[in-house]
Amino acid sequence: MPTITIASSSVEVNDEGFMTVYDEWNEEIGTALAANIGLELTDGHWEVIRFLRDDFASQGETATLRRVSNTGGMPTKSLFKLFPKKPAKKMAYIAGLPKPHGCV
Repeated sequence: MPTITIASSSVEVNDEGFMTVYDEWNEEIGTALAANIGLELTDGHWEVIRFLRDDFASQGETATLRRVSNTGGMPTKSLFKLFPKKPAKKMAYIAGLPKPHGCV
């Protein structure tokens, strides 16, 4: 796996740029990843990111958009506003998680 430097930290990523080691992530890295794709994180973004990280830790896989909406209680329309165009992929990227199954 390639290693890159994000926010002064070396992290392992896959060929698509998604982090591959859960414990290498921190909020500073999340902020830098968001900036890489043109997002400035708000409290709403952080709520989603924290849900994703907690859910991944308990489930062992990245939550789909449906799971974030149903289990996390975050309306799909809100997710599209926070993470425009491909929200599931962007949420996982910023949260330092693998791309969810079903994302292209």
